[in-house]
This record gives sequence, C-alpha cells and structure tokens, in this order.
Amino acid sequence: MTGNQGILFALIGVLFVFLIWGRYRYDLVAFGALLLAYLLGLVPTEAVFSGFGHPAVIIIALVLIISRGLYLSGAIELIAGALLDGARGIGRHIGVMAGVSAALSAVMNNVAALALLMPIDLQASEKAQRHPGLTLMPLSFASILGGMITLIGTPPNIVIATFRGEALGTPYTMFDFAPVGLVVAAVGITYVALIGWRLIPVERAASTMPSSIEDLERYLAELRVPTECELLGQRLRELDSVANEAGIEILGLIRNGERLPGMSAHVTLLAEDRIVVKGGPEAIDSFAGAVALSYADSDRPSKALSGTTVMREVAVPQMSRLVRRTESAMRLRYRRGVILLGISRNGVKIRERLREVKIQAGDLLLLLGPEDTLDDVIEWLGCLPLAPRGIDVIQRDQARKAIAIFAGAIVLTSLELIYLPMALACVAVLYIVLDIVPLSQVYESIEWPVIVLLGSMIPISVALETSGGTQLLADLFVRGTEGWAPVMILAALMLVTMTLSDVLNNVATALIAAPIALEIATRLQMNPDSFLMAVAVAASCAFLTPIGHKNNTLIMGPGGYHFGDYWRMGLPLEILVVLTAIPMIVMVWPL
Repeated sequence: MTGNQGILFALIGVLFVFLIWGRYRYDLVAFGALLLAYLLGLVPTEAVFSGFGHPAVIIIALVLIISRGLYLSGAIELIAGALLDGARGIGRHIGVMAGVSAALSAVMNNVAALALLMPIDLQASEKAQRHPGLTLMPLSFASILGGMITLIGTPPNIVIATFRGEALGTPYTMFDFAPVGLVVAAVGITYVALIGWRLIPVERAASTMPSSIEDLERYLAELRVPTECELLGQRLRELDSVANEAGIEILGLIRNGERLPGMSAHVTLLAEDRIVVKGGPEAIDSFAGAVALSYADSDRPSKALSGTTVMREVAVPQMSRLVRRTESAMRLRYRRGVILLGISRNGVKIRERLREVKIQAGDLLLLLGPEDTLDDVIEWLGCLPLAPRGIDVIQRDQARKAIAIFAGAIVLTSLELIYLPMALACVAVLYIVLDIVPLSQVYESIEWPVIVLLGSMIPISVALETSGGTQLLADLFVRGTEGWAPVMILAALMLVTMTLSDVLNNVATALIAAPIALEIATRLQMNPDSFLMAVAVAASCAFLTPIGHKNNTLIMGPGGYHFGDYWRMGLPLEILVVLTAIPMIVMVWPL
C-alpha cells in the first residue's frame, strides 16, 4: 500500500464514521472530506469541483424538477381516487398502494413518489380505522423497489449508468435496469403485501386505531395563561377535570422560562405561565378553548394570530431546514408568522422547553398559521404534510400535457434519438415555460444536499480509483472469495454493498462500490455488467434501518416505528432480493 492510498483509506474511513454517526448532515461531511482530500494532495486542483458538472448530478437535479412538475400538474390525482378506499382488506390495500408506488418510483424520484402517496395512505388508514404503521413501511419499501426499474428511478442507477459510460464507453440506457428491476420489484411487492406487513411489531401496529388519525400521535405543547384570564389565582390541579374531558394530560408548569419542579399541580396560576400539556391536535385545541388559554405571546403579536388560522401536522424528513435546529433559532413565529404548537417524537419524552428542542428527522410537528400562507411555509421548511395540501395550487388541466411531454422524452431517449440529460433538460424547460412548475419553485424542487453529496463524492471516488485503491480492495475481495463459484462471488458483492447501504447514503455506497465491482470483474475475467448491476440493485436495498434511505426516515414518526422495527420486515426482503436478483442478473447479463 502506497502512502497516498493509506491516507485516502483513512480519509474514507473517517468519512464513513461521520456518515454513520449522523451528527452532521451528510452533504457537509462529504464536502468537508473533499476539501480535506484536496489539502492533502489526494485530489488535484482541476478535479476538485469536477463532480458538480458530472452528468449524474445534472440528471438527478432534472429528475427532481420533473417530479415536482408531475405533482403540480395534478397527474397524481388521476390515480388517487382509485387508491383511497378504506373498505379494502389490508392485504389488498397494501398490494394496490405498493404497486402504484413502485410504478411511480420507476418514472420519478422515489422519495417524491412516497411523498405523494403517504398522505393518501394515512387517509385510507383513518377511513378503515387501521393503524398506519401497518401500511407505511410496505409503502416505503415498495417505493424503493420501484426505483430499481429504470435509470431515473433512484440515484444509484444514475451513478452506475454514468460510471459505466466513463469506464466502458457506453452508459446504461433508460430501461437496461428493467429486466432485473421489474422481477425484483414484483417479488418484493408480493412479499410485503402477503407476508411482510405481518412482521411489523404488533404492539405498535394494532389492527385498530384511535377514532381519528390526528389522535394517533400525542404532541407535547405549551399553552400560555393570558394576563386577563379567569384561571388566574386557581391551582393547576383544578384544570384536571377539563383536561380529562378534552382528552389531554397536563404535565407541568413553566414560569419565567423555568419548569417548576416537584408538585406543580398545587401551584397557583399566574399571568404568562406556560401550562405543558400532551395530547392530540384537536384535544389540545379543545382544552385551550375551554379554559381560554393562548397559543402565542401577547407582547409580540404574530401574523399567525390574524385572519383565518389553521393547524397542520407535518413530518420532518432528513432534508428539512428544521433538522438539528430549534424553533427559537428559526424564529418561525416572527419571520414566517407560524407557531410551533407541539412536537411528537415517537414516544420519546421531551424535557426541554418546546422552543429549545432540537428537531430531529422523523419528528411530527403541530403548526399553527394563516390559512393562505401556512402550506407555503411548510414547503419552504421542507416538511411533509400528514393531510393533503390545499388543492388550489394543482393545475389539473395540465396533467395530460405534463404526462405527454415526459412520456415523449422517455420514448426518444429509449430509441436513443436524444441524449438522456438533454431530454430531461428539455422536459424541465417546457414545464417551466408552460408554467407547470412555477419559476419560483424550480430551485426549491432540487434536493441540494444530495447534489452536494454527489458532487463531493465523485472526485473522492475517482481518486480512490486512480490511486490504485480500488485495485487493492478488489484484490482483497478476490482473495477472500478464492475458489468460490462465480454466482457466490456475485452474491457476496451484493451482501457487502447492501450492508453499506443500510448505514450509509445509497449514493455514497454506489460511488464507492461501482469501481470496486468493475475491478473484481476484470480480475476474474467476467462480464462487468453482471457486477455493476449487482451493485445497482444492492445499493438501492436499504431495508434494515431508518437511516439507510430517506423514505425510511420519513415514515418513522407517522408510522410510530422504532429503530429496531425495520429489520423484522426488511431482513427477509433483502434475502429475497438477493435470491431473486442473482438468477435474473446471470440470465440477462451472463457471467
């Protein structure tokens, strides 16, 4: 091992540790690693920012804009009516939702597909009086499976396709992934619909649920005692009967910014005290109204208190602006006119003041704001509403036009009449010109942390290859599997890649694993396509943890899942994917 190789391996090892730790967002970690690689002389000056102009980066950005256009055009509503049927049995419901999720994920970003279908699934659960935890995990897994079908369905496929073009001269085309991806997706969907959902822990996925989906999560909230209020001078415990009737729990009292210790139930209420409560959105609102409590500070009027105000429940995905920030730091009340009413963290007790709680991915938030602007603020925050957004922004008359434009581009690309990035760019421009995607939302449609991650990792991946690091890793892998049958070697590669994908971002996994797979195929004198396809499938299969894929993080709060719940349904699915994918890869891309 050379000196540069040792330094590069150490850098990548530290990068992996930080990515797995998750303390800092992965785009910041990757960009910091890129700068460090440059300062250490591992990446030359002319190549340090070359990743940001890479075709894979451009394709992913364009796919995200197009996904936004398909949503705003109302194309999703063409199928939503057939999906929202709470009278279906759970197995049939999961089968239908999973099939549609996979189909959508094949033609748009799979995170966007889940975001479109998740509110519909929550509505169906409410209508059927069924716990959403039984259906959200199958929906998430199906969206991941569907992304394997086409080149644009998931970022790892785009990474593998462009890598093949650079390494072997010809990239994969739109439907080169379909023969393997379709079969894997079909088998996986059959599993989640018939067996998988039954493996979800029954204690958090009972067959019945509360009378309203809004009562599924109990929020921690603070209610202010106004300066003119009949409660002044009363003891906190005197509110117990009203609280019980409303269906909330009084947890304590905050005075002058400090939570009172001990038996605060006997404390006499003063003006500007904060009563800490826990309950569902409607219950909190009912209690506040019954005893004339307030949501906001009276000394600083908020725009959220003027005009028609509404409450919204939202889930916080990994990419939200709120992650690892507090409400006081964001100053939502004074900058955006939105009040944070409550936080729910999957049963975890929150002891800090509400405004001082660092929000995490997977949290559920209860927001209050003006009816005409709250949805825009939610979108700016990057959160996902747990009820359908207002439909006034959907341009239904544009649906068929949006579908036709996108379908035309896919056909031209499939016939190899136009370069894929150029075809997607044309679709994006037409969507903007035709006002399918408003100009103000073009850049908001792009997940910039993913772009930064990819642009930062590409030069590091190239450095690993040019330094001979991939050859060294491939040599270790070949030695470790010496004497094995080729199919077993392929399976071992898939298992190693899957393991990495369960704890790392799938884009980072694909970037590191692709050159190693190609080197292994070269050393064994086998078809490189077999090994690259194995990496493409495995890098997308993150079913064991909530951190391996953004979709798994997104459903954690609304589904009431714990970290250890995913492997129960995910481990059999990953084994099933390997057993299905290996024969298909060998048949379509012979060794």
